[in-house]
Amino acid sequence: MAGIVFLKTDNLRKMVEFYKSIGSKVWLDQGDCVILKHDNFLFGFCERGGEITKGWLLTFFYKTSQEVDALYEKMKDLAETKPQKNDKYNIYRFFSKDPEGRDLEFQAFLHEIEFNWHTYN
Repeated sequence: MAGIVFLKTDNLRKMVEFYKSIGSKVWLDQGDCVILKHDNFLFGFCERGGEITKGWLLTFFYKTSQEVDALYEKMKDLAETKPQKNDKYNIYRFFSKDPEGRDLEFQAFLHEIEFNWHTYN
């Protein structure tokens, strides 16, 4: 099974450029909707009005905590927390916002996970 999460936006091009700046790639551009790919995560933004940010948390995960730290350095201005270990879930993460105020989490698992990184690059 495959899937895509779609989110509404008031500024499609700004959102696409932001998510590209953190490592996502355009998978499919449909004009008023653009689907992005970040490894095996497909998510799309569609130009729409109304309530756009309530209730969403997009989590991006990386191979190492060093990659999380590097992204934090790039996103310090938007970050809401510094990278830190979460013992309950054995992850290393920080929280941020996208330019329209959606909650973002960037994390690395600190334990082995079953995931083929080569399949999704």
